[in-house]
Amino acid sequence: RIDALCISGHPQAKQLEYYYHIKEVRRHNRQIHKANILKGGTRKLNQAPYLVHGFRLFDKIKYNGIECFIFGRRSTGYFDIRKLDGTVIHRSAKSKDLILVSKAKTLLWERRKNSAFLSPLPYLP
Repeated sequence: RIDALCISGHPQAKQLEYYYHIKEVRRHNRQIHKANILKGGTRKLNQAPYLVHGFRLFDKIKYNGIECFIFGRRSTGYFDIRKLDGTVIHRSAKSKDLILVSKAKTLLWERRKNSAFLSPLPYLP
């Protein structure tokens, strides 16, 4: 972020108090069935249902006032929720406690505080 100010040639430009962290995530889980076949020749599914209680993988949600993302879903209605940097908010949160903010997209956006703004560097001509 500071590099952008230097490259632009305007080091005195006013910085924003925040920036957006963007992460690209997968859209498909390719392994459909488990490797071992059950008796009778039936194949056991390796995937949880696409929608669980109205939520899907990588949905942006609010849990106890914290915006985070669904990184794991269970067919029972419990979810593994984290921030984009990998910080675990809850390993097994109930669907009743979650509020949907936005549906999943390929790019996940998270607004973060600008640490450079909090401790500005002095301008040296």
